Amino acid sequence: MVTPRRGGSSYGCLFTLLLLAAIGYFGAKVGEPYYHFYQYQDAMGAQARFAAHSTDEEIRQRLSQLADSLGLPPEAALVTVDRTPHHISVAADYVETVELPLHVGRLNFSPRAESDY
Repeated sequence: MVTPRRGGSSYGCLFTLLLLAAIGYFGAKVGEPYYHFYQYQDAMGAQARFAAHSTDEEIRQRLSQLADSLGLPPEAALVTVDRTPHHISVAADYVETVELPLHVGRLNFSPRAESDY
């Protein structure tokens, strides 16, 4: 015996899938600058930890190259290196622009790293 089916559709499932896709898409647009920030800050930390083996200019050059390869804004390559006989501080400031529908956001980043050597 065949039972009749209800003629309803599954728009609820379609709406959920569209919502998840939108969250993933916009989350990636916002998440990518933060991911690059953490990569850049980690590289600054590595440069600070091994500062005894590098000059200030070498540190600036390496971080500038990394900023360029990560696609960061040009001001991210303007790295400040402050060194005392047994301490180093490495820092930069930059702004990323994130374009979303009906809104353009500006994210301010200030990666910093310090180390004693």
